[in-house]
Amino acid sequence: MCRTLAAFPTTCLERAKEFKTRLGIFLHKSELGCDTGSSGKFEWGSKHGKENRNFSEDVLGWRESFDLLLSSKNGVAAFHAFLKTEFSEENLEFWLACEEFKKIQSATKRASRAHRIFEEFICSEAPKEVNIDHETRELTRMNLQTVTATCFDTAQGKTRTLMEKDSYPRFLKSPAYRDLAAQASAASATPSSCSLAEPSHT
Repeated sequence: MCRTLAAFPTTCLERAKEFKTRLGIFLHKSELGCDTGSSGKFEWGSKHGKENRNFSEDVLGWRESFDLLLSSKNGVAAFHAFLKTEFSEENLEFWLACEEFKKIQSATKRASRAHRIFEEFICSEAPKEVNIDHETRELTRMNLQTVTATCFDTAQGKTRTLMEKDSYPRFLKSPAYRDLAAQASAASATPSSCSLAEPSHT
């Protein structure tokens, strides 16, 4: 997918701030008592003690494995917010579309959805074209001649591997996630505490 250089953040700091803003919006919408202050720190509200502990465990689990991140609704939302700052959200969106595609039972609906997914993510110059090799692209095209629940498996697998080896480590190293994980650790250790530690500014 072609993008002009002007569309990219000019510094790493700007990109980190953008992710922190997106993640803050996500946390606010999660209705788990989270919000972001002007300082950029994340806090858990005192009215949601049980939810805070559960959310803290969820956040800390994201760094254990990519599978745990993808199995968490909150983790997927946070990872998607991060990918948006890197202009690579199409990889996760394609993976999610494939997961939903596998659940379709109707052959007619499956065929229709398969072609929409191909046109949106796989074909050359697709609006959300994912980064896969020519052979995988052509194999997927051939698979559409007889649509099955597994016709995107190869492309989905390669996209997942790319995210796990490339984007996922950067997500874990991002200041916003490190701040969030530190506060989740603090919340787990002292669940009665309402105000968490100030984020690090590294």
